[in-house]
Amino acid sequence: MKTLSDQQIRENLQQLDSTWQLEGQFIKRSFRLKDFTAAFSFMTAVALLAEKADHHPNWENSYNRVNIALTTHSAGGLTEKDFYLATKIDAYFRQIS
Repeated sequence: MKTLSDQQIRENLQQLDSTWQLEGQFIKRSFRLKDFTAAFSFMTAVALLAEKADHHPNWENSYNRVNIALTTHSAGGLTEKDFYLATKIDAYFRQIS
């Protein structure tokens, strides 16, 4: 899969929730949920979305916070897969918020 140009990355980033940030070869967002159980449930749902998309995030969880970082390791940078999954994650988060 081909990595996106800087212009394509900027254009795709504008389509996501404004809390997604570009950091090097990653797009990152932090999600705050009600408590640990809600955060773990969110991670489970995102895991299913990621598996369906065949694209898996880097993430960490601390109590009610889930930090997600997306990049396409096999391509060495950001691809359409990253923005597709970010869009799906955003939609799910809006649904449960």
